[in-house]
Amino acid sequence: MEFSTKEDIEAPLDRVFSQASDFDHIERQVMRRGVDVRRVSGDPAQPAAGMGWLAGFRFRGKPREAEITLTEYDVPNRLCYRTVSGGIEAVTQIDFVALSRSRTRVGMEIALVPKTLSARVLLHSMKLAKGNLEKRFRVKMADFAKELEDRLKREG
Repeated sequence: MEFSTKEDIEAPLDRVFSQASDFDHIERQVMRRGVDVRRVSGDPAQPAAGMGWLAGFRFRGKPREAEITLTEYDVPNRLCYRTVSGGIEAVTQIDFVALSRSRTRVGMEIALVPKTLSARVLLHSMKLAKGNLEKRFRVKMADFAKELEDRLKREG
């Protein structure tokens, strides 16, 4: 199952990529949402492919864990992550394209692949609600883009 969306942000490419790869800030944001995150590899001062995190969260009333690895760090064009949680593997690709000096398009694609029978059943049930899930995904991405744009405007 795949999800994709694109959002335009009124800010230069290098600043948008810098904010999207500010892993300390992202970790703090995720923790505020109730997810326990800890970095298991990589130097925050020198981001590079191979950085990894462990995340603990609740989903459908049960505690879950996810292992996240930064698989591609191509400044300022692309970030790719591989996430494994239970029997589901997710590959997230975020592309950054300069539309002009002050406008950047951020495209995000997420591909979910089941690795177990129970994960296959879960993804099958998600396919039945794919329209609703896609809409929620686009709304969350639009919110993220708006927040990023506002933060960049405040910083000047």
